[in-house]
Amino acid sequence: MEIEKTNRMNALFEFYSTLLTEKQMNYMEMYYADDFSLGEIAEEYEVSRQAVYDNIKRTEKILEEYEKKLHLFSDYVVRGELLDKLRIYVKETYPKDETMINYIEQIQEVEE
Repeated sequence: MEIEKTNRMNALFEFYSTLLTEKQMNYMEMYYADDFSLGEIAEEYEVSRQAVYDNIKRTEKILEEYEKKLHLFSDYVVRGELLDKLRIYVKETYPKDETMINYIEQIQEVEE
């Protein structure tokens, strides 16, 4: 399993997991977060390996569709990049402006 896809699925799962069914959440968490194999998940739920595979593939598509429509993850990434740039700019341009630095830290806390 490629690491980039795993990281993306874990990120999308964090944003949209509450929109999934309990079974979808369990399968995705076991497969991507806990690194269970398809066979281990199938054994745990007493279903076929193919059933687990199909469910995970469907759920991946669902998560991608949610992101395509809602943009929560991509917007989060962009906000983080802009906040990093702002933090650097303020430290270089206004190093003694504690109020501005405090506001940036507050925004960062909200984002986490």
